[in-house]
Amino acid sequence: MTNLAPAAAGPAVVVAVDQGTSATKALVMNGSGGIIARAQVSLTQQHPQPGWVEQDPIVIRDSVTKAVTDSLNGLENTVAGLGVSTQRESAMIWDRETGQPLGPVLGWQDRRTAGQAKNLISDGADGLVRQSTGLPIDPMFSALKIQWLLDSADPDRRLSKAGKIAAGTVDSWLLYCLAGEHRIEAGNASRTQLLNLDSLDWDPQLLELFNVPRQILPEVVASNAASSPLRGGVADGARVHAVMGDSHSALYAHGVRGPGTVKATYGTGSSVMGLLQDQVRPADMGGLVRTLAWHDGSPRYAFEGNILATGATAVWLSKVLDCDVSHLDSLARTVEDSGGVNIVPAFAGLGAPWWDERAEASISGFNLGTNSAHLARAAFESIALQIEDVLQAAETSVSPRIGSVLADGGPTSNTWLMQLQSDLSQRTVLRSAVPDLSALGVAHMAAIETGLFSREAVERLPRNRTVIEPAMAAHDAHDRRASWSHAVAKARWSPENPALIPTSTGPMHDAFAPAITE
Repeated sequence: MTNLAPAAAGPAVVVAVDQGTSATKALVMNGSGGIIARAQVSLTQQHPQPGWVEQDPIVIRDSVTKAVTDSLNGLENTVAGLGVSTQRESAMIWDRETGQPLGPVLGWQDRRTAGQAKNLISDGADGLVRQSTGLPIDPMFSALKIQWLLDSADPDRRLSKAGKIAAGTVDSWLLYCLAGEHRIEAGNASRTQLLNLDSLDWDPQLLELFNVPRQILPEVVASNAASSPLRGGVADGARVHAVMGDSHSALYAHGVRGPGTVKATYGTGSSVMGLLQDQVRPADMGGLVRTLAWHDGSPRYAFEGNILATGATAVWLSKVLDCDVSHLDSLARTVEDSGGVNIVPAFAGLGAPWWDERAEASISGFNLGTNSAHLARAAFESIALQIEDVLQAAETSVSPRIGSVLADGGPTSNTWLMQLQSDLSQRTVLRSAVPDLSALGVAHMAAIETGLFSREAVERLPRNRTVIEPAMAAHDAHDRRASWSHAVAKARWSPENPALIPTSTGPMHDAFAPAITE
């Protein structure tokens, strides 16, 4: 096996891991910023009941081991250090002494705790949670997942309070397995709904609210806090020098260091994010959330819109039509529009800017002339239209006019989809030439911390982008967005939301709905 220890003879490199929902990726970056090797290990999810999304913690751990090992295969370089980017709100618990998982990873898309979330909101807890964490009460975030897991494994919390159980997000699990430490990176901690954004420590009121004993939680550390030496055959002796949530890491890789620039990361779901002035607390976040982007000596705060299903919509429809996603893409390109069809992918409710778990997935506007190509087109358009909903919400509440959007993530390699985004948004799309920015961001931070690069050298690194300008007439884009907004209002309607009854000319918007603009 290749010697992965830092004492190897070759030039120094940084290894970056991006542990995501559908795959774990690793890349090796050299001292000039070039990517000299890549590896990927595919992953699956389990859905034991409708709305439940699980993964195996051991499989995730082993995928990281394999991805790092495969990326270094045949290289004789010195591993100066590692960076780790992870899926975020997914959570798990394990035996603190043996390291054995005490249940599955509950994925960030998991909605099994929707009932508990609804009860907390009914009890008036949402204001406290938003004030402390910047996040709305929603099953997406980790607190309710940890509560559910503890209710299954330690209902009276006796073992938890005795310090026998550990809980954390994916980064916590990986650092426990690789370095024997129980810690969590501050940005990931801010997604748990248990961290106070001002103190950057676990909030006693929230721990009581969610019935999560403090004894099970990891130490909160900075994004650039070095780990103990790694063990177990994965770059033995090297240290992890950077950890960030995947979306946060992508923002860092884009070179964003101040407010005014917005990025969209495309994947199974999507994240739209931009930095805020430090400690800014907008009175109305417009359906967006306030979060910690990273902490590299000082905390950097961000706004974000989390969309639950974007790429997942295309995967779902490809299964329904018994084809693969590439064929679905080819189908969508054979028609000039969706023929009036809208697919609102509220498979588990809607995330930003609506945060409406009662919304129901819907297909509307079809008729006897509708065919599979129209459905395919509507699925891809739903990706771009949901991104645009969040961009409009950001302009309304926390950002000046967003003329251009930095784009990253695997789906951005689809130039047709990026043109669709530019057309429907009427904004310039700046697509990164590097699709795996979530790995690159932690690679850059780790390179700084190991001395491979200076901070100034990282800022000067070229960030090659493809510029995509709108080719659709503005009035056509406006009409398409109006049709979409009408469909979203119908998907959100319920007896509890009577104000959302659509009219014949357009939807009725509530206070959280972004306005339709040219």
